[in-house]
Amino acid sequence: MTSLQIGPHTASPPVVLAPMAGITNAPFRTLCREFSGGKGLFVSEMITTRALVERNEKTMQLIHFDASEKPRSIQLYGVDPETVGKAVRMIAEEDLADHIDLNFGCPVPKVTRKGGGSALPYKRPLLRAILRDAVANAGSLPVTMKMRKGIDDGHLTYLDAGRIAAEEGITAIALHGRTAAQHYSGTADWDAIARLKEHVSEIPVLGNGDIWCADDALRMVRETGCDGVVVGRGCLGRPWLFGDLVAAFEGTGAYTEPTFGQVAAVMVRHAALLGEWIGDERRGVIDFRKHVAWYTKGFAVGSEMRRGLAVSSSLAELEDLLGKIDADQPWPAGADGPRGRTSGRDRVVLPDGWLDDPNDCTGVDAGAELDTSGG
Repeated sequence: MTSLQIGPHTASPPVVLAPMAGITNAPFRTLCREFSGGKGLFVSEMITTRALVERNEKTMQLIHFDASEKPRSIQLYGVDPETVGKAVRMIAEEDLADHIDLNFGCPVPKVTRKGGGSALPYKRPLLRAILRDAVANAGSLPVTMKMRKGIDDGHLTYLDAGRIAAEEGITAIALHGRTAAQHYSGTADWDAIARLKEHVSEIPVLGNGDIWCADDALRMVRETGCDGVVVGRGCLGRPWLFGDLVAAFEGTGAYTEPTFGQVAAVMVRHAALLGEWIGDERRGVIDFRKHVAWYTKGFAVGSEMRRGLAVSSSLAELEDLLGKIDADQPWPAGADGPRGRTSGRDRVVLPDGWLDDPNDCTGVDAGAELDTSGG
């Protein structure tokens, strides 16, 4: 398998960058795309439908795509069918993107406590209404969706949601093999991905969860029969993973194992791109700080130097500090492991009475339709 069809768009290899709040902005997508040679599909940060319809200033910046990004992929988050429909129609009519992905996987309490994100698919009629309005307003644009297994092990929704999506004209489904209760803890359930593929074989199913290196992606496809993979935390501090994924799916096996000096060069470029995108070098370097621990994981950097890098505020300072670290350090063994958030929760915060009736959709709080984008 070397390609994935999303409407008129072909992703070859069948690899998708998962939307991640504060991470998958235009600069990071540029890096990932460069390493992949432009192959694959790279999705924006989560865009809130209400904020988009209201043309919120921050949101309008987040939907900016570089001229080289083709196709342009936007992920939307919303809980109101009418607002979702308006946002999708705006994207289609104003040519703001070429592909729309809908978020039903966010496990963050501020979202689920109001009935949004990974809590929403439990309300089957509401899910269907949102998908129907999105597809009806998309014109020729393909609409996909990303979801989790369900709220917890006692309230799994992914098979019902997958069937509803297929019936409402969704082009492809991505499943993160965890429940909302797991958050990012434990191990992703790849068997669930296989079950979903069997359940909705008529449309592509993409697997997400615990892809830390290119060989994990090949193993997921082999074990689940999924049509492609969605990579999230595995590329944090590792944008070259997309080059490895191309090599894996094309069978060249030429994986990247950069020295620290090569990693440092990517770090500086990442920070510089953020500064250009924001329009302020200092703010770009400050925004880059959260990436430092991911890029340097496994290398002999030292706690004091890590602290220094994490508070740097100019490109010159960042380059100077990186220049004091042994640039010839080889790629550390075991560096391709879990990164990012790993916490779980005992329970998911939900609106009162949310689980009483999956067909009662009256409990969705208007506040679940966030007025800002990016998570």
